[in-house]
Amino acid sequence: MFKKKAKLDNESLKNGVSLITYNDPTSSIAEQFRTVRTNIQFSSVDKTLKSIVFTSSAPSEGKSTVSNNVAVTWADQGKRVLIVDADMRRPTVHRTFRVSNAVGLSNLLADTGNIDDAIYETVIDNLSVMPSGPIPPNPSELLGSPKMIQLLNTLTDAYDLVIIDAPPVNTVTDAQVLAARADGTVLVVPQGIADKAGVRHAKQLLETVQANILGAILNRASVEKSTGYYGGYYGGYYGTDDK
Repeated sequence: MFKKKAKLDNESLKNGVSLITYNDPTSSIAEQFRTVRTNIQFSSVDKTLKSIVFTSSAPSEGKSTVSNNVAVTWADQGKRVLIVDADMRRPTVHRTFRVSNAVGLSNLLADTGNIDDAIYETVIDNLSVMPSGPIPPNPSELLGSPKMIQLLNTLTDAYDLVIIDAPPVNTVTDAQVLAARADGTVLVVPQGIADKAGVRHAKQLLETVQANILGAILNRASVEKSTGYYGGYYGGYYGTDDK
């Protein structure tokens, strides 16, 4: 269950991430994802969340696993959900959901494709995905362009919720750009892997662009150390005031 970071990198890039909320929906881990969803919903009771960025401080910290599984739990509620793979340097969504990556987000931002070809239905009711598309030479510029704002407005009009799988905050500026434009941002923090100084720096970078940080998810938490109701793999959801 606990694997070295490099191995996690290779497996997710090659095979996608595990959708335990779909493959084993009655498991305690799937229940923890539903708890995370509920906590996110209650973290912004005065505003309807239409777009949420999931990111981490560094690579291989589980943000794709968390965002994709939480998206499934929202779709299970009957919400029309779209996952957008905005990690155009290390995309995984197309492999997780077994769809083509020939046309996706990068095509739309570069004017080399149309939106109908860039969105794929999945085997999960109410859940669609937009893969990253071919890896471009200038991801940050594309994500920071006016076209990204226009696209996000179009997608949030068409779907109840748009979940954006973003690159790590401390690695490139992409997550900051996206977080500044989304309704909320969630930081994924793996216990025993994430560097505390790195997490603090990521939070500061998000605050610099006035991102609405909804909270942090502590994942890969041990049963003994977890403060979650069930313990286990996804141990807790913490508001932005937590240190």
